Amino acid sequence: MISIDPQQHDTISFNRLLTGAVAPRPIAWVSSISAQGQVNLSPYSFFNVFSYRPPILIFSIARRMRDNTTKDTLANVQEVPEVVIQMVSYDQVEQMSLTSTEYERGVDEFEKAGLEAVASERVQPPRVGGAPAAFECNVTQILPLGEQGGAGTLIVCEVILAHFSDGIMAPDGSIDPFRLNAVARMGNNWYCRAQGDAIFEIEKPGRQLGIGVDQLPAPIRNSKILRGNDLGRLGILEGLPTENLLATLKLDDRVRSLFENKASEEQWHQLAKEMIARGEREKALGTLLLSLEILT
Repeated sequence: MISIDPQQHDTISFNRLLTGAVAPRPIAWVSSISAQGQVNLSPYSFFNVFSYRPPILIFSIARRMRDNTTKDTLANVQEVPEVVIQMVSYDQVEQMSLTSTEYERGVDEFEKAGLEAVASERVQPPRVGGAPAAFECNVTQILPLGEQGGAGTLIVCEVILAHFSDGIMAPDGSIDPFRLNAVARMGNNWYCRAQGDAIFEIEKPGRQLGIGVDQLPAPIRNSKILRGNDLGRLGILEGLPTENLLATLKLDDRVRSLFENKASEEQWHQLAKEMIARGEREKALGTLLLSLEILT
């Protein structure tokens, strides 16, 4: 491991390491407006949702490191404490990137990026036409984190009206992640796209407590074949395999073959790993327990 004290490290190079490691980050595509009615649109990747009720989104505007100046979005929300936060899909990622250009104050990034400005219903800044989701917000707090270059200012936003494209909705009324086609910020010039194999599902622990990895026998915990994800999938099980399951497993051709061929621990664990990959977690744990009867 390389250990770095931020106070003893160059700010710009540490920023690259920080934003490269803390990734991917969702992007807040923020439209704001000045007291004179000048519209600004800019993306911020220091962003997330922080509360359900009230629904709170927070993004951070960092002071420029080269000259410690602040950005137009900050000036706007200080004058008119309202924003619209749009989510970014892959279909608009290049236009979003274009709006990060540091145009002079008063230049309309909607026009520069060729975007449709749709009138909002409850706030003054317009929203981005074609965005998969948009949140009209009141800015409730502006919290500076410092005054030096690179210091962020947290913009706390309460959602007062949300808009979702019909095209991203699943039949059950939730957001379909494949239809959302979201992008996120990585380090330097890198982005990632939540699509294809990049999207996967993990079963959440239920109301019943999982047994935990600590309850697995040491030979299983210390396996040379099973990895952390494999052990985690076993630890979520709510109990050890029943005697009936173990008896059934002894008749399984795959398990019988290992018995008959006096297989090594690695071979037993490899079979269990394959079972875990197929979602047969109870069988996998049962197989591992049976292996202990033979190998110990």
